[in-house]
Amino acid sequence: MKSFFKNVLANIVAIVILCAVFFFFFVIMLVFSAMGSEKSVVVKKNSVLTINLKTNIIDSPTEEQKGLFNISEQTKNVLIYDAIEAIEKAKTDDNIKGISIEADYLNAGITQIDDLRNAIQDFKKSGKFVYAYGNTVSQAAYYLGSVADQYYLNPSGMIELKGLATEVAFYKDFADKYGIGIEVIRHGKFKSAVEPFLRNDISPENKEQLSTLLNDIWKNTSSRMAVSRKIDTAQFRTVVDSLYGMIPDLSLKYKLADKLIQKTEYDQIIKSKLSLSGDEKLNKISLGKYIASYSDDEKSGDRVAVLYASGSINGGDDYNDIHSEKYIKYIKELQDNDKVKAVVFRINSPGGSANASDEILFELQKLKKKKPLIVSFGDYAASGGYYIAMAADKIYSEPNTLTGSIGVFGVIPYFKDIANKNGIRSDIVSTNANSQYYSSLNGVTPYGVSLITRSVEGTYKRFVHFVTQNRKQTFEQIDSVGGGRVWSGTRAKQIGLVDELGTLNDAVKFAAQKAGLKSYEVSSYPKSMTPFEQIFKDLNEDDISARVVKNKIGKANYELLEQIVEERKLQSEVKMEMPYQIKIN
Repeated sequence: MKSFFKNVLANIVAIVILCAVFFFFFVIMLVFSAMGSEKSVVVKKNSVLTINLKTNIIDSPTEEQKGLFNISEQTKNVLIYDAIEAIEKAKTDDNIKGISIEADYLNAGITQIDDLRNAIQDFKKSGKFVYAYGNTVSQAAYYLGSVADQYYLNPSGMIELKGLATEVAFYKDFADKYGIGIEVIRHGKFKSAVEPFLRNDISPENKEQLSTLLNDIWKNTSSRMAVSRKIDTAQFRTVVDSLYGMIPDLSLKYKLADKLIQKTEYDQIIKSKLSLSGDEKLNKISLGKYIASYSDDEKSGDRVAVLYASGSINGGDDYNDIHSEKYIKYIKELQDNDKVKAVVFRINSPGGSANASDEILFELQKLKKKKPLIVSFGDYAASGGYYIAMAADKIYSEPNTLTGSIGVFGVIPYFKDIANKNGIRSDIVSTNANSQYYSSLNGVTPYGVSLITRSVEGTYKRFVHFVTQNRKQTFEQIDSVGGGRVWSGTRAKQIGLVDELGTLNDAVKFAAQKAGLKSYEVSSYPKSMTPFEQIFKDLNEDDISARVVKNKIGKANYELLEQIVEERKLQSEVKMEMPYQIKIN
């Protein structure tokens, strides 16, 4: 019997060792596969810079999602700053003869598309061509593609040009039905992040700000499309209202497209433009590969650092999103790095934890005392995302940025009714009057509500205080445009919440100027994860389950599910968070 157990134990040990060895070699193969995919790129003569479905525009290195489960994906993540720089370089690169936009949909935010569009518009001044082709084209992809000299559509294709709308999901009846209580405390009638738990419809205040926002953004984007396509404004509105883009012949008739052709015919048009014979190959190079062809090694000399902050704001030390402990480390590193002469803080955040936002702002204020700090807004810089900008020497916003939302709220869930319905009750023994001011089974005591209300009001006053200091306005002036209201970048400039309308590139140039730099390199922080780090990060059990669910139900539906079930969304703490996101699909 003893020898039997020895044999069993030996077999178990052998299996464990074999699995460990297999896993080790599996990881090594994945790492080398990922590293091997970054081959040196040579730009051939008569090349066409191509923006296609493999181009994934991101705002920050922390948005990278490469890992164990998608390391072999063909999409290439490209930072918006690098994409703009590439188009600027292509303008004077003799090997690049033109740009081809071949994207039916775009994984990019509205301000990122604005920046790409501006860069391509500037590229056209070189005299080089810009053509676009589409099959089933999303509104966002058409917004970019409409800047082209010629727009070609597949004979059985369509353009989903429809205008903007928003749909708000409400959970009040859901919570009531299943006995979930939610105590909400907020400052600001426009702070609508908590409305889904309080109502079953959009409040008049929220409807007002949503209507203003959507119309501001649509006015900016629709006017640019109409001008590029040489369509009268009134006629363009009719085209959109009637969904004429959904029918290929009507797209052609109403000048949304210049010709209905197959993709092969489109490629032949470009070859003819380049004077290539039928046998010669058409050299297309993606944004990602073009950037790889000239990317520098380790940079030296004076630098302007771009610190990217993308996602929700939370406490902790995680890499993705904006976690205060991690960002405090980044800020201190930049403060102590003598090669970094100025910092551009790129914010693309709807906000989050008030405490974490305050920690980050404090460190940025210390950084500002040592070197210029310029802020650039992306798609979102609202609530906590606006709060952390208040250390800036100057704030740049994009016209379509969603910003402001100067307001505070607290959401406190409890489950008394559902517990009682299922025979669960509780009793309390305590040492002090408010030892149990909050319980998940019994909710918040009246005194607890009054105390949290004081906390929310105090946080709001602190928020407005920092805004008044940075924007050089009175409390009353900021309070009048605060109250949780969200503004477009265009409106924010008019009411003094930002200094200039401009891109990330504009902010970098101003930062260099303020630091007195004539020549400089631009460095990005935080650094992208190595393939090895990405693989092991992906082995987290929660990340694996989240990815499985997201792949099954789609990103948009997953984000909706998060609002209901994600713990931090219903965490009992004071929040500075924007109520919604607006995307052009």
